[in-house]
Amino acid sequence: MRRRLGALPVVREFPWRATRDPWRVLVAEVCCQQTQAHRAVEAYERVCGRFDSPAACAAATLAEVLDAWRGLGYYRRAKALHEAARQIVERHGGRVPDDLDSLLALPGIGPYTARAVLAFAFERDVGIVDTNVGRVLSRAIANRRLGRLDAQRLANSLVEPGRGWTHNQALLDLGAAHCTSVPRCAGCALRPCCKWRRGGSVTADPATDSAGVSRRQARFAGSDREGRGRLLAAVLDGPVRLSDVASVIGCQDDLLRATRVAATLCNEGLLQRRAGVLAVASSSASTER
Repeated sequence: MRRRLGALPVVREFPWRATRDPWRVLVAEVCCQQTQAHRAVEAYERVCGRFDSPAACAAATLAEVLDAWRGLGYYRRAKALHEAARQIVERHGGRVPDDLDSLLALPGIGPYTARAVLAFAFERDVGIVDTNVGRVLSRAIANRRLGRLDAQRLANSLVEPGRGWTHNQALLDLGAAHCTSVPRCAGCALRPCCKWRRGGSVTADPATDSAGVSRRQARFAGSDREGRGRLLAAVLDGPVRLSDVASVIGCQDDLLRATRVAATLCNEGLLQRRAGVLAVASSSASTER
């Protein structure tokens, strides 16, 4: 199996795959959190174009970073990236750290993102486990549900020395193209040796509830997530009166929902109330450009 994994091709093209710059890799991984990779390309290029280093991002205001993030959603990621840039400047001399513990200490950086930076920027031989890889591991390799630690150990054990970058990119592509939530086994390079497939796929899908495999999200239309995005987009164009929030997010008949959405964004430090309006939360630059 390990030998066959070493022959897997990297097939998808993304701008961040052409760089080993740790900051650009970090930006890409944060953009791709909870987002399909192809949808992250535009925001990735915009963020990197405006802030080409941790120092540039740290010196920007939160409003500037959120504006660069427009359209990608889950704006808490943009705020976390801004805070991570500041910590990189203050604690690491403006260089993205290259050890797991330091990466995990940064805001918004979890086990997958930290290891992805190590593998894709620093070419370390570490395994990564996200939704795509988690399905491959649990189905093709283990044919059982995997806990977080088991999945990480298995992922690490499969990386051939010197092939951390290629191995992990290839597994991501395999999971995205074939080992999807509803498997598309035709043409999969691991089909001949997939343990679940060789067993006839008659047992319960081992990818269900395995570590790293996310559940299907709730409906977006009419959700608070949609309302948050609408309100933030409006505020980025200028302050929004509290009395207009319900209209902005499209729930004129649900003032409780409007209040809830606005309060959540304020509690997360993305927006702030002042003089009867909502505005982007202020942030003072800790570093000069």
